[in-house]
Amino acid sequence: MGARVVVLDYGFGNVRSAVRSLERVGADVTLTADRTLAQDADGLVVPGVGAFAACMAGLTAVRGHEVVGRRLAGNRPVLGICVGMQVMFDAGVEHGERTDGIGEWPGVVERLHADVVPHMGWSPVEAPEGSTLFSGIEDERFYFVHSYAAQTFTKGYDENAVGRFTPPKVTWADHGGRFVAAVEDGPLAATQFHPEKSGDAGAQLLENWLRTLA
Repeated sequence: MGARVVVLDYGFGNVRSAVRSLERVGADVTLTADRTLAQDADGLVVPGVGAFAACMAGLTAVRGHEVVGRRLAGNRPVLGICVGMQVMFDAGVEHGERTDGIGEWPGVVERLHADVVPHMGWSPVEAPEGSTLFSGIEDERFYFVHSYAAQTFTKGYDENAVGRFTPPKVTWADHGGRFVAAVEDGPLAATQFHPEKSGDAGAQLLENWLRTLA
């Protein structure tokens, strides 16, 4: 029996593709909005597509933000994908409107500063040394579809912060400027790209994440 993974079904995200991709790499996957199942699973995946504000409204409606908070407080793994990563930040700004996120990471998700938006297609990433998610796939390309991203990451890198924890490992990509492509922060991991659409490299990333659930 593989690791028990819940893909949170709150109305936003490429959920069927995510379920199939996780099953292919050996996970025992349940697609549900049930808070008890989401809380008790070995791993929780928070997908997301579309607008930041709509995703946050959907998450709030099923109290997904509470599940994420409780899991992380108990050191239980969570993986955010695309807008499911963006909502982990303090806020998102779209069309001049600011929407509060879950707030696990400081920072604001904003429109990409590029001539062509959305950023759509395969792009390389700059993974940090010692990355678990990108082990063996550091030089691969991944599939992005997004117009917004976090373009700074400050948690653990503030000179005035209390240095009692290991800084998160941050992976970067470039489209009209650098943006955060992935983060590994204790039990919370997330990718701006879609691993479920990223072929063999995406499958390997999901397999690498599953290994952290043991």
